[in-house]
Amino acid sequence: MSVPAVTRRRGPATAGPLFLVVGLAGFLTTLDNTVVTVALPSIQHDLGARLSALEWVATGYLLTFAGLMPAGGRLADVYGHRKVLLAGLAAFTTASLGAGLATTIHLLVAARLAQGAGAAMILPATLAVLAGREERQRSMGVAVWMASGAGALALGPVVGGYLSQHAHWSWVFLVNVPMGVAVIALAAVAVPASDVVRRALDVPGVVASVAFLASGTFALIHGGEHGWDSPAVVAALLVCAGSGAVFAVAARRAADPMVDLRLFTVGAFAGGVVAQVLWGLGVNGVFFYTAIFLQGVLGFTPTGSGLAFVPLALLVVLVTPVAPAVERRLGAGRTVALGLTLVAGGMAVAATLEVGDGWERLLPAVCAIGVGSALTMPLGSAVLGAVPQARAGVAGAVFSVSREISGLFGIAGVGVIVHAAGSFATGYATGLLVAAGLVLVGALVSRATLP
Repeated sequence: MSVPAVTRRRGPATAGPLFLVVGLAGFLTTLDNTVVTVALPSIQHDLGARLSALEWVATGYLLTFAGLMPAGGRLADVYGHRKVLLAGLAAFTTASLGAGLATTIHLLVAARLAQGAGAAMILPATLAVLAGREERQRSMGVAVWMASGAGALALGPVVGGYLSQHAHWSWVFLVNVPMGVAVIALAAVAVPASDVVRRALDVPGVVASVAFLASGTFALIHGGEHGWDSPAVVAALLVCAGSGAVFAVAARRAADPMVDLRLFTVGAFAGGVVAQVLWGLGVNGVFFYTAIFLQGVLGFTPTGSGLAFVPLALLVVLVTPVAPAVERRLGAGRTVALGLTLVAGGMAVAATLEVGDGWERLLPAVCAIGVGSALTMPLGSAVLGAVPQARAGVAGAVFSVSREISGLFGIAGVGVIVHAAGSFATGYATGLLVAAGLVLVGALVSRATLP
């Protein structure tokens, strides 16, 4: 029988350096989701890689990142958030060095998988550290985390393209090394240590959760491209179903389960996760096809279509620090509901775009989505504040992985709508309206469950 966790922080940590760690850690882990895409042609040329191997370079990071994140959160709760954060940063930095020095495509894929494993420890441990702060600092910390992620999403393709064109594709990964070392040094000083008395690790739950999320992520990534009836995808779906059942049984039988299912009886936690999933289903699914729509239907250049996302990211960065003040005035539920309503409205406006429309019609939609997304910041703070500190790592992991997986579901779902329509433009508009409806449901859920 496991001993309940007792957490005691050693020494105060000033908010400024801690927020810097949170921002840089969030920036690093998000940047590697997008930075490699533009560099793939150069990697293929230098390493003589097949297309199937390039797919693993692009998706291997997300596979281990999403698949291992709850396990990373559990490790943070068991062994201490600071220790696991430092270990994750060290693993991520070392794997980035390995990716930059890789001389074969197999070594590069292995390094990308290791990067994702490191990131899976970093993100939940970072959010767990924030969970231990008082409410105002926790809200501001989550705001910094969101803003840094938005900045990384916008800068990823730009940085990747510049480095692969003017330097070498290896710098897409090597640039993480000095940044990673700097964050490790700063985290060692700025993140408070804690004594955690819990050494029971729900091994069956950990293994089942990894198998469930990794196989499910694999199926979502490759199902649309290779066909849902392909042997590899069918096998992944069977593994996902079986391991999900094992995980549910393990969670009920373990004295100290990896994910305590009773967390989902807490209204703010369950509502925040559901709202996050609905936001991810809507927004991420649409964004995947937006670049195709801008170029193929509206006639934007590749550079112009890339620039279309910059105002959105900038607004998220600029408005997110203001969100805590809005939350204090309106409450978390009203603030998130307002944000999700703005996002849904922007998507509905985008659904009316037609051939010949330009920036003057696109920008209002983009700005509404950017401002609205920034106002969803209280979701993270509410979820972290609704759970015991001893479960903060797993809670942060569940919240974060819901964002990653819902994005993949959104891409697959909108893809079905697009392919079923008579034309791409019609399918894209229909997908936008369906996604806007999902986001509006998220607004209702957040209003009903968040304080």
